[in-house]
Amino acid sequence: MSERPDDFPPDQLRDLHARLAAGDADALAQVHARYARYLAAAAAQITADREAAAEVVQDVLVHLWEHPLRFDPDRGGLRAYLVVMARRRAVDWVRRESARRPSETVARELAATPDGPAADTVVLTEVTAAIVRRGVADLPSLLREAVELAFFDGYTYREVATRLTIPEGTAKSRIRAALQKLAVRLEREGVHV
Repeated sequence: MSERPDDFPPDQLRDLHARLAAGDADALAQVHARYARYLAAAAAQITADREAAAEVVQDVLVHLWEHPLRFDPDRGGLRAYLVVMARRRAVDWVRRESARRPSETVARELAATPDGPAADTVVLTEVTAAIVRRGVADLPSLLREAVELAFFDGYTYREVATRLTIPEGTAKSRIRAALQKLAVRLEREGVHV
């Protein structure tokens, strides 16, 4: 922390206080010159932010300028009065930042998250998938086997033919016939392909 400045001697402090109460800007300049660095160091210890500490010092000195009669030189030194105010305002700043940061973090995370599909799109997709599953389940077993291997397991026509031990042309025909039956069913159910 910055070196602790001496307080004004009692007679000088009373004179300085009277000048502040009278609106003498030079009196405030004297206070600033003597205590600003010390107050900034005290505030920075709490805020861990130089800019925030500078704001705290400014707030404290503006408060002294606007309300000089709230300080009573007969009750204590100006340094102690200003440091207490600076510490309180620094703590207030930390509390405000702590309250503000979580909402900023959430907002940033939401902004960074890509928008998913709209709810109606998700529902339609699920309904369509259910209709397709029912349609596939209702296919004759020869057609169903070929479609399941090609579309659910990812096999090519040739691999479907090999797995089912049928000619490749037959595998293609079964898959084509199954897809035609599914298309008719989807159309009947109101799903446009």
